[in-house]
Amino acid sequence: MKPNTPASCLLAFFLAGTGLGLAKGDTVERWTDPAVPDGIRAALTTWAKAAVGSPHPATNSLRLVLRGGRYWLAQTIRLSEPEGVGAITLQAAPGEQPVLCGGREVGPWHPLHSIPPALPEIARGKVWAAPAPQWAGKVACFRELWVNGNRAVRAQEPNEAHFARLVAWDKTKQIATIPSDLWPADRVPPGLEMVVDQVWEIANLRIDSWHRHGRYAEVRFQQPESRLEFNHPWPPVTVDATYQAPYYLVNALELLDSPGEWYEDLATGMIYYWPRPGEELTHARVVAPLLETLLEVAGSPTHPVANLHFSGITFANTTWLRPSEQGHVPLQAGMFLLDAHKLKPKGTVYAPKLDNVAWIGRPPAAVQLNYATNVTFDHCTFEQLAAAGLDVGTGCHAVTVQGCLFREIGGNGLQLGRFSDPGVETHQPYRPANEAEVCSDIHVANNFITRCGLADWGCVGIAAGYVRNTRMEHNDISVLPYTGISLGWGWTKMTNAMRDNLIAANYVHQVGQRLGDLGGIYTLSAQPGTLVQGNVIEDLQPSAEVPDPEHWFYLYTDEGSAGITLRDNWCPSAKFLANANGPGNSWINNGPAVSAAIKNQAGLEPRYQYLIKSTIP
Repeated sequence: MKPNTPASCLLAFFLAGTGLGLAKGDTVERWTDPAVPDGIRAALTTWAKAAVGSPHPATNSLRLVLRGGRYWLAQTIRLSEPEGVGAITLQAAPGEQPVLCGGREVGPWHPLHSIPPALPEIARGKVWAAPAPQWAGKVACFRELWVNGNRAVRAQEPNEAHFARLVAWDKTKQIATIPSDLWPADRVPPGLEMVVDQVWEIANLRIDSWHRHGRYAEVRFQQPESRLEFNHPWPPVTVDATYQAPYYLVNALELLDSPGEWYEDLATGMIYYWPRPGEELTHARVVAPLLETLLEVAGSPTHPVANLHFSGITFANTTWLRPSEQGHVPLQAGMFLLDAHKLKPKGTVYAPKLDNVAWIGRPPAAVQLNYATNVTFDHCTFEQLAAAGLDVGTGCHAVTVQGCLFREIGGNGLQLGRFSDPGVETHQPYRPANEAEVCSDIHVANNFITRCGLADWGCVGIAAGYVRNTRMEHNDISVLPYTGISLGWGWTKMTNAMRDNLIAANYVHQVGQRLGDLGGIYTLSAQPGTLVQGNVIEDLQPSAEVPDPEHWFYLYTDEGSAGITLRDNWCPSAKFLANANGPGNSWINNGPAVSAAIKNQAGLEPRYQYLIKSTIP
């Protein structure tokens, strides 16, 4: 089949039947085109049926070549490969850039002539409007809006990069007291939220009621987040004589008062946006994300999906609506609380001195893997995403991510390995009876990871939980609100599933820009045989908004960290912390005395440095 054959003809040929007459070792090449947006999913489904029906299914392979352009997906592409089916490759056509997109374009836009009463005076005459896209038979709800590839700001007050301060925080009555001048009345419009800074995380709390008392207002929140927010002890919300936790209000038309801000009115089905200077909405590409996951690879413990390869594909424009439906109260690295409380008296059977318990959920990702083996992502892009970029989860082995770009992401760039299951207390060490569940032999190398944690500031560049034999090396990780690389979970010195991991020759810089209690490279729990070596960490920019702006570290081994060697890591000063560590850690030659030869090896290797240039406007 010739590459210039029209995609519709190719797809018709491919779907004509499953009797492809595959011989042993055959590789079938098919091309598809954005003109057939569901063509990828249909082609993969048909291929699986054809391969299973062939005499030698394990030896047959599919190469699906994607022409450039946007594939506006109507549903998640799911791969649940039958046992014995051969390799599948999805790759970009030479010199072209295919984009798997989970959103829809918004338009047409027009200047706002009929002024809603709630719109601030300063915005009148400057705001444009467009109808919201329909999804599943109703007005689509979303929390992100992208204008010519730039993330717009949900209308908020105070405006971006500024905060107000809590006055009081009553855990018993579940009431926050704040100055009343940020909001003009007791009326609470649907969707109004408060975002609260919690040292190493933020919480999104949907406001239930607002009662003014002179200069102050008492605010109550919806459930379940109100219960979670006031019951959980960590991360703390501090309001005392010396420090008042920061917050801001978000998502109301009354707050739309600056260029770059937007608001969706679900009742009327209209989107309002104040263009930034130079933005011409009549010619702009404005995208609202509607799909949560673009690609899901879901094998099983007995039948893992095997031999998948992705090259040159862009994954873009996903949503995540749980914060709008249940609030978002995270524990750490974006893992959100399902339940939490303080222990009185302290202690559990597995942690006698533990003062709190918590159960967590896991944010979704644009691409999610579970029970998959021999998977590669090569020169792919993950961008404009509401939650995580790539999630390499339970039972994944021999996964390679190299030469990829992760940018403009609301959550973690990459999530690797198990953290805690929803029904398991998060401090309990993970030791599965079936060791095939443990994520192992993951290689994350030469990726450029930047501007993650845009929606949840507590997220990181690479978040790895219970992993083993996992290598993270030669990555460039920058411009993050919190930590660069986080390795480990559980806060425990006890034996668990982790061991023999490597963090080497990464360049971590310009991180910690929003929160506190962070590290350029951060570890948790016992993980014998783990090596942190030859990394360069600099330009940490801790926020002045947190209770202790000096509580940040280039290298931070936190609770339970044990069996870890940290060697030859360059940073401008020996600002390190070993907090409540276990035995067997070795600190060797870390700080400004590390040789230039070691320092110069960190970061992207020469053949991958074009990734940095590709992000410059």
